[in-house]
Amino acid sequence: MDENTRSQKLAAEVLGTALLVFIGVGAVPATLIVNGDAPFTMADLGVISFAFGTVVIATVYALGHVSGNHINPAVTLGLAVSGKFPWKEVPGYIAAQVVGATIGALAIVGALGSKAHEVGLGVASFNRSLGVGNVQGFCAEFVGTFILVFVVFGVIHRKAASGFAGVAIGLVVFAAIIPVAPATAAAINPARVIGPMLVLQAFGDAGCQARGEAPAGHARCGVYIDSNPSKESTPRRNAFCRG
Repeated sequence: MDENTRSQKLAAEVLGTALLVFIGVGAVPATLIVNGDAPFTMADLGVISFAFGTVVIATVYALGHVSGNHINPAVTLGLAVSGKFPWKEVPGYIAAQVVGATIGALAIVGALGSKAHEVGLGVASFNRSLGVGNVQGFCAEFVGTFILVFVVFGVIHRKAASGFAGVAIGLVVFAAIIPVAPATAAAINPARVIGPMLVLQAFGDAGCQARGEAPAGHARCGVYIDSNPSKESTPRRNAFCRG
């Protein structure tokens, strides 16, 4: 990874996060538009989760050799806390991820038109109709992000089976979304929240969700170190957009 310049790494983070948002988050308004007035079902959630999982797998193999394909501030922070990533690179990576997420959200509107904006642009927020408050939402996001970062740390370990990192990370993203989405839309990624929020010009619950995700990266890092002491808004809004 050393042969890549800082500019190349940041560009890869912008592109990777943009693809994550366009395909993963974009699957939400696409589903709502196609469904029309039909109710949101578990099958719809499965399709959206699959979109997230597959784009993560693709970007890990396409961009991982350039920047590490963090595409998530929680992953970047977790790696920095564990000493596996230099702190001086953290601000640039996180900024690149937010820029990429914003570009991805703009691309969704470009592809799906104003209808995407009308159905909420896939913005993740707490499901108030189920009584999800800040504490429950924080816990849901914390657990989902913790699981994701846990797996990331596991697959990059020197003893992990080589060649399967992308598949493992993509599958855990797919799996984690299923139980967390009904409560918070399973952001498990602060940038994935902030980018679409900026495009919608509404911030709502973004702050609380981001606070649930970042500490999870830190916590996972602590568990991993302890276990390896000597080793290195509109008309239709569902669980994916409630204000």
